[in-house]
Amino acid sequence: MIIGLTGSFGAGKGCAADYLVDQKSFSHFSARTFIIAEITRLGLPINRDTMIEVANNLRKEHGPTYIFEQLVGMAKDHGGNCVVESIRAVAEARYLKEQGGIVLGIDAEPMIRYERIVNRGSETDDVTYEQWREQEIKESNPDDPTKQDIFGALKESTLIIENDGDMGAFHQKIDEFIKRYER
Repeated sequence: MIIGLTGSFGAGKGCAADYLVDQKSFSHFSARTFIIAEITRLGLPINRDTMIEVANNLRKEHGPTYIFEQLVGMAKDHGGNCVVESIRAVAEARYLKEQGGIVLGIDAEPMIRYERIVNRGSETDDVTYEQWREQEIKESNPDDPTKQDIFGALKESTLIIENDGDMGAFHQKIDEFIKRYER
């Protein structure tokens, strides 16, 4: 089983991936890690703007599904249950489904999501609430398949889990998703 994770900023994609890896023995393939490796290779600073720019450039140069072609290829070569995180474009979600994967969307209310990203303290998360909301809007590009469209990708989900409760409830929803879609 290959599960692709998509969702809004701070909704819990990373927590879902960690749960699948730590509790369900899934292997993890990360778009963020893939993009940061490319940023490092190019000698650029690691921040949200550079991540968006590099990812969009990779999609523009190699096609809108390039990043996910690489990650899904790695997952298929690895075999077994894998989670691929995180789908940021409609074409990526569609590609994963065409390859037999299942897209799990994660969402939550905006203020809950913002509080989560501030608390995780990543190098790309040092922003005000207003800047964060502007980034979400900026990363919604429904008219350009080479750019991110996080809400368009979320609409491509096989199922969307609302992650507004505690971790126990979130994990239970993931377990129900796995039972429903495992082959």
